[in-house]
Amino acid sequence: MPILSIEQIETSSDVRSGKPRISGTRITVEDIAVMHLKLGMSLIEIAGVYELSLAQVYAAMAYYFEHREDIEKRMEEEEALIQEYQRNHTSILQTKLEQLRGE
Repeated sequence: MPILSIEQIETSSDVRSGKPRISGTRITVEDIAVMHLKLGMSLIEIAGVYELSLAQVYAAMAYYFEHREDIEKRMEEEEALIQEYQRNHTSILQTKLEQLRGE
């Protein structure tokens, strides 16, 4: 059985917060995994939308499954940070809407 190469995945601390991404792009492994697993897009559709080769998209998914636990943990931590920020910082739009409603 041939081994799938994931050499097409790179990380750099100054690009996308160091998340693993498709080499030469800003598209992260997480982006591809979310589009495929949560949004239901096919890998062929994702490749077409981002003008990637199918090999690049498959490499991203292979990397995701190889490092799933770490990627999922990071996604959960980021979501928790976003929720905490939203609880502590009302948006300007939200404040204006509340003022208009007299709240």
